Amino acid sequence: MSTTANPIVVGVDGTPASNSALRWAMDEAVVRGCTLHVVNAWNYEPMADWRENTVQQAEAESEALIDESVRAASEGRAELPEIVRRSLRGYAAEVLEKASEGAALLVVASHTGHWMRQIVLGSTSMHVVRHAHTPVVVIPVTDRESAEATR
Repeated sequence: MSTTANPIVVGVDGTPASNSALRWAMDEAVVRGCTLHVVNAWNYEPMADWRENTVQQAEAESEALIDESVRAASEGRAELPEIVRRSLRGYAAEVLEKASEGAALLVVASHTGHWMRQIVLGSTSMHVVRHAHTPVVVIPVTDRESAEATR
């Protein structure tokens, strides 16, 4: 399906919460008849990364995460939107803010994890609500998703 409508952008990070956001965004893209851009932000700091990793490995892991997320969210669906996979280097909040330029909608999951992590690292969803270039939908985290994210 090729359309001229502005795309919907959804951020994924492999968590159950972001998978819920992806499923919601897929449904909305089908209803609107527009393309869905599935975005994963990744970062690589060679002096701070504790794993022996390369930029190419970090990007490959990001691409694999997107592929797995799309595969899981696509299961059992009768109709799928056109999907564009975007593995982008940078901090999630900034990457999604930039990716929202020209989009019809930006979809993210609400923040998950320990409250201290949220305070220290900030919240991607809070950032994009304030700075995105398009309307933002924040999919809330369920109790089950929150429990899975803190394991």
